[in-house]
Amino acid sequence: MDALPPIYPDYADVTIPVNIAPLNFLISEGGCDAIEVQAGTLTLNARGNEAVFDIDEWKELLAAGNDLQVTVTALIDGQWQQYKPFTWHVVKDSLDPWLTYRLIEPDYEVWNRVEIRQRCMENWDEAPLADYEHQENRCMNCHTFGNQNPNLSMLYVRGPNGGAILNEGGLLRKLHLKTDSLISGSVYFGFSPSGRYITFSTNIIIPAFHSQPRKRLEVYDSKSDVYVADLQQHRILRSPLLEQASVFETFPTFSPDGKYIYYCAADSVLLPNDIQQLQYALVRIPFDETTGTFGMQVDTLFNQQSVCHPRVSPDGRYLLYTVASYGTFHIWHPEADLQLLDLQTGTINTLSVVNSTKSDTYHSWSSNSRWFVFASKRDDGLYGKPYFSYIDRNGQAHKPFCLPQRHPRFYENTLKSFNAPELGRGRVPFTPEDVARAMQQESETFQ
Repeated sequence: MDALPPIYPDYADVTIPVNIAPLNFLISEGGCDAIEVQAGTLTLNARGNEAVFDIDEWKELLAAGNDLQVTVTALIDGQWQQYKPFTWHVVKDSLDPWLTYRLIEPDYEVWNRVEIRQRCMENWDEAPLADYEHQENRCMNCHTFGNQNPNLSMLYVRGPNGGAILNEGGLLRKLHLKTDSLISGSVYFGFSPSGRYITFSTNIIIPAFHSQPRKRLEVYDSKSDVYVADLQQHRILRSPLLEQASVFETFPTFSPDGKYIYYCAADSVLLPNDIQQLQYALVRIPFDETTGTFGMQVDTLFNQQSVCHPRVSPDGRYLLYTVASYGTFHIWHPEADLQLLDLQTGTINTLSVVNSTKSDTYHSWSSNSRWFVFASKRDDGLYGKPYFSYIDRNGQAHKPFCLPQRHPRFYENTLKSFNAPELGRGRVPFTPEDVARAMQQESETFQ
């Protein structure tokens, strides 16, 4: 056959790390009764249409870090068909071994049985960090690492007596990151390099239905500001440049050297009437970790489209962000794409090899700055799945691959969307029971 095999997930000609779990896949064409896969020196034969690799043989296959030619032959309707070979480009730059994510329904009417889980990238180990059973079926916000460190992270549990749960080496503290003058508690946040500070946004978030049948939902902020919390002195640090009534500020993140806070800012418009004129720019403000003070000027880095979720690579070279035609909640925008700004040269990579025709958004970096993960709805426009892309030393991105699963039919059968994927260097040292106990603590307040 002069065509690539019809496999799902699409693992043809992808770049993968040497430490990834097996790329199990299936033949999506009907009538497949058997399959043979030749991958380098490894041969797999199986009845049915699923290619499931032995994990020990897989690790031995990838250990050399060499490119692998893959040839798939399938018995379809009684005829053997050998498809055009493709390549697995194996690189020795490892991916951070653990991924955390929230499992949540991908629709807008209701959420139920929300979980935050962690999964090892090198095998099939998976465990919950926080779940609905221990939190009275309440909603939980994203789990975010400090510098990809499993011993420094935070998540937020909503509802009565809720709060931000700070993890420091498995010791959990409940924080009340709010004062009477703040419009809300913390929503989006990021750690400083030292771990002493957290920058966070406060947001009044409004969901609104579209009258256009081709669009489901619009989510926007009616108010938002950015602050910094000093975790040692329990103080909220403020700048008048970050809490202007005429400007929406959101999605703050520290630079790896702690010298800047990157965030998104938009001039306020009449909402929801003028939602399509709501344009967020990518901006930054200096910050001094030694004194806990802000700079006096905000610099604009990009304002050609509406930006969200800026994240700087750990080596400080690149800034990855999402763009859409307008607004701030790009997960509902099919035109949402990732872009990569080179902070040394100022050049922008539109990442055409990475993006799809559906929503590609919410991303995080691996600690070696060679990989990033993002949530993509490219399969059906509804369910988000984690995809991983390699950035080589020339700054070029490579075709992404979907999070491997033990069973190739996993994504066909799951009714949960993978939300807010975050890469970490190790296993997070707490359990849902630990979070439940932390929720019973008295909240630490800030001034």
